[in-house]
Amino acid sequence: MGSGAGRGKFKKGPTGRKNFSTPEEIAAGADGPRSGFRKKDPEEVEDAEEEEEESSEEESSEEEDDDQKEKKGKGVQNLIATDNPNAAKKTTVKAKDIDLATSKGPELSRREREELEKQRAKERYWKLHEQGKTEEARKDLERLAIIRQQREEAAKKREEEKAAREAKAAATKR
Repeated sequence: MGSGAGRGKFKKGPTGRKNFSTPEEIAAGADGPRSGFRKKDPEEVEDAEEEEEESSEEESSEEEDDDQKEKKGKGVQNLIATDNPNAAKKTTVKAKDIDLATSKGPELSRREREELEKQRAKERYWKLHEQGKTEEARKDLERLAIIRQQREEAAKKREEEKAAREAKAAATKR
């Protein structure tokens, strides 16, 4: 295989070495200031503060001029107030303003509403069905009456046959 002739995304060998601190460097760094920061002479500190004050005075006078320009505006910008018509209006409702007794809850979608109506209709139907007021309930009750009558007749017939067998068995034993 090649020795790194532009094949693939990654280079073959290590490209950089990691620098580890020695215990001496760590001890020396803990005592002194951090690298990148240096202590300034008291004279340099005073000079820097004076320069900052002068520059801040110039900036404040420029800011006042900018404020006056912004108030004036350009063209008809200050005459026409434009708002984004697509921006959503923030309507915050406080918790104390909400009346839980009068609110029906969240608006239901069409499918949810139809599902609730279907469930209520089913419950109403079964309530009437148990009372025997629906057509299906009347037919069921008629069928049950016929079945009961048939079962009673069958039970009487079995009892008569049983009594006849017992009488026959008693007659044959004598």
